[in-house]
Amino acid sequence: MPDEFKIGSLCIENTTVLAPMAGITDMPFRRLVKETGCGLVCSEMISANGLMYGSKKTERYLCHTDVEKPISVQIFGKDPAIMADAAAFVASRGADIIDINFGCSVKKVLRNGYGAALMQDPKGAEALLSAVRKVIDIPLTIKIRTGWDPSGEDAMSISRIAENCGVDAICVHPRTAPQLFRGTADWSLIAAIKRQASIPVIGNGDIALADDAMRMQGETGCDAVMIGRAALSNPWIFSGVIALMADRPTTDIAPADRQAAIWRYIDDCVNCYGEQRACRMLRSRLGWLVKGLPHATRFRERAKLIGDRDEAKGIVGDYFEELVACTEDCSSLAIRN
Repeated sequence: MPDEFKIGSLCIENTTVLAPMAGITDMPFRRLVKETGCGLVCSEMISANGLMYGSKKTERYLCHTDVEKPISVQIFGKDPAIMADAAAFVASRGADIIDINFGCSVKKVLRNGYGAALMQDPKGAEALLSAVRKVIDIPLTIKIRTGWDPSGEDAMSISRIAENCGVDAICVHPRTAPQLFRGTADWSLIAAIKRQASIPVIGNGDIALADDAMRMQGETGCDAVMIGRAALSNPWIFSGVIALMADRPTTDIAPADRQAAIWRYIDDCVNCYGEQRACRMLRSRLGWLVKGLPHATRFRERAKLIGDRDEAKGIVGDYFEELVACTEDCSSLAIRN
């Protein structure tokens, strides 16, 4: 894979992308994966209607820091005028890329005609993309699924429409809308869209390890890889992919480095949400970051009782201190990228 790639005029320093994940890819998590080397981070999906109706809660999703840049902000909706106004607003708030969600297949999203429902309405999709393209001068991308049946015809059609409307890159998650996250992603569809498209194609789906990212690129020819669920328990997967891109071996993440990163994540959560709310969130979130390590279940039980920042850091510190003390070979505590 190349060391970098471009979306429109924007140069991304490497070909790794964090997937947008509702309730997960907030500012603290984006900062964490940026620290591990991720080339492009993406916001949670944000309601265009919420932005245009003046929801302060929705608008807070746009908050980001310079550390995260370049940042892609994903919006969802179906009305071309509202989507265009929302895209212009998001661009004015410092987004580097606008991404439009064509892939979410959660029932409440589909009921309103958003997300993957757009893939059943080619004319509506064209009107939406044309309207957004006219009002922004930053790169525009879309994230799609296979569509509503395994043939991939929906994805191929929407990809052609998107390119004709001036979209700068397409991300393909090759599962059908009814599949949600079940079954296996059909990487051959990524390859088919890559052969058809003259704009960058980003592959997504079933990347659990750095090796999987390289295998996806080799099998599909995609320009970049997007990683989602695997990053929850292993944000360091991005550094592993980058190492393999450069033909270097992956390196283990030492317990002390993992602990320090989690402490910074705690600080970022508190700074972002305030101590009380952050600690409620951390009671579950910290469990993601020790998945696969010894005694993770015991750690998660202790984390459920977190009441303040110092307590959260203390529980993390105690956990890693105990692991190192009781493990003769500390390399067994390292997490493979």
